Amino acid sequence: MAAKKRPRKPLLLSHTRPASAKKKASLSSKATRSLIRKHHTLQKQIQSALLNGDDASAESLRAELAASGGLQKYQEASMQGQSSERGGDSSKVLMGWISELLSKEKHGGTEHGRLRMLEVGALKVDNACSRSGMLDTTRIDLHSQHPDIQTQDFMDIPKPSPETISRDGFDIVSLSLVVNYVGDAVARGEMLKRVSSFLRSDKQGGVGDDEAQTVLPALFLALPAPCVTNSRYMDEERLECIMISLGYVKNRRKLGKKLVYYLWRYEGMGVGKTQTVGFKKQEIRSGASRNNFTIVLQY
Repeated sequence: MAAKKRPRKPLLLSHTRPASAKKKASLSSKATRSLIRKHHTLQKQIQSALLNGDDASAESLRAELAASGGLQKYQEASMQGQSSERGGDSSKVLMGWISELLSKEKHGGTEHGRLRMLEVGALKVDNACSRSGMLDTTRIDLHSQHPDIQTQDFMDIPKPSPETISRDGFDIVSLSLVVNYVGDAVARGEMLKRVSSFLRSDKQGGVGDDEAQTVLPALFLALPAPCVTNSRYMDEERLECIMISLGYVKNRRKLGKKLVYYLWRYEGMGVGKTQTVGFKKQEIRSGASRNNFTIVLQY
């Protein structure tokens, strides 16, 4: 008697799709880190060449950067690093703090109750912030990868006027892995100085309840941990001094294996605070293995 044929298992949908419809293979974690490091290194070398007036070297480095995929490849690598599979969504830390410090009953569910946030350097729209229900988020990036992310340079956005700050200002500004991307130390300082112009206090149309006033307005700042743990010119004490000089008080801080996160409350330029305090490039740690990250404030 002939043997019965076993029924064939149906192919997985992914196996039946044409090659063009299959999901692109993702980079390994090692390859992702390597691409991001190379991009940052080339950006710093370009900036250094420009500062030294070496236009030929800067052009050659730009060509090398473009050949390696440029900003688009960097963003793709960054998005993979922020994927849930790799646990890289820094907005989880921010939402953890916001949920801890502010009640969702007061700041969620209605447009009037939600906090307005400006997310600079946004790569994704489906992060923890977008799912919280507590934030009304405006997202910008130099090279948008999504229609809900505006293509915009933060340094070029017109500052809200006293008459428009209640409408155009924000309760939170997020700079997650943005400051370290800026290749020049002075430009990093200018970026931090600019943030407060977009933050609205309760007197300027911001959230005014007692609970919120202990937290808002706020700056969420995330940096690669080595920027403060292994830099020749920067540590956490110096960073805090810079932020205090700009009118901020540290509310929360978390040091992870790869990143360091801060939530700074902006108190403004009150008694004993001045915007004329500069911070130059100054060696804090010695050693050949140190990186050169720093932030310079000039007035």
